[in-house]
Amino acid sequence: MEAEIGSTGRLPAAFLTPGSSSFMDFLSAHAPEQLPGNRPLPPVEGAVQAPHGTTIVAATFAGGVVLAGDRRATMGNVIAQRDLEKVFPADEHSAVGIAGTAGLAVEMVKLFQLELEHFEKVEGSTLSLEGKANRLSTMIRGNLGMAMQGLAVVPLFAGYDLDRGKGRIFSYDVTGGRSEELGFAGVGSGSVFARGSLKKLYRDEMTEEDAATMVLQALYDAADDDSATGGPDMVRRIYPVIVAITEDGYRRLSEEEVSGLAQTVYDGRLRLPNGPQAPVS
Repeated sequence: MEAEIGSTGRLPAAFLTPGSSSFMDFLSAHAPEQLPGNRPLPPVEGAVQAPHGTTIVAATFAGGVVLAGDRRATMGNVIAQRDLEKVFPADEHSAVGIAGTAGLAVEMVKLFQLELEHFEKVEGSTLSLEGKANRLSTMIRGNLGMAMQGLAVVPLFAGYDLDRGKGRIFSYDVTGGRSEELGFAGVGSGSVFARGSLKKLYRDEMTEEDAATMVLQALYDAADDDSATGGPDMVRRIYPVIVAITEDGYRRLSEEEVSGLAQTVYDGRLRLPNGPQAPVS
């Protein structure tokens, strides 16, 4: 939101008056039309065609949590974009992956980042991971009107809980309903296939590399059965975005790291096209 500077060259009083630590509350009070959910759609006939992004997966490991997303965006039966990024840092110890209407989802993530930054500057401390998850839930609920018109945003939120000393994952529905997922989670059109893969391969006390490889396997399985999900593109060198969040903070795996893991997964699929078997206990 750009501040409107008056004829005196000063910011309006609203920008200088102490108030809520929530940027969303400030925006609702002084410029509600800027909120994504308050923007009316023009009259249209039939379904709104807009690029959609899928699939997002996450898994906890011994030192934190990994969050990953494929790069494909579709518009109906057409591939709208092959290299869309769907995983973003929320702050130093959390990240959010987006599924649903791509344009609205990216805008929501930027607003969420600003919300957390605003709180930290006003309060002088960061929100708890639970608090961050609740703030995101409120933002999703504010988009319900758009969701009812077919422009839904369904993110997956993950982070390292400094109070509990472990990685945690939260999933949402279009109404803002929040659920904590244990071990692993997936959202998007390919999530049913990805979750089956994660359920098969997940185990306690995995390393970061184990977890990163597992989410790649899950995205590979999702792409195998869901046309809206793009797996590792070895020809174009377009790989899923994978981030790891630990006590040390947010880290995006480099392209070299992801390409190496993708090559390992690809080589394994040449031997076992349906992927690795579940470990025997």
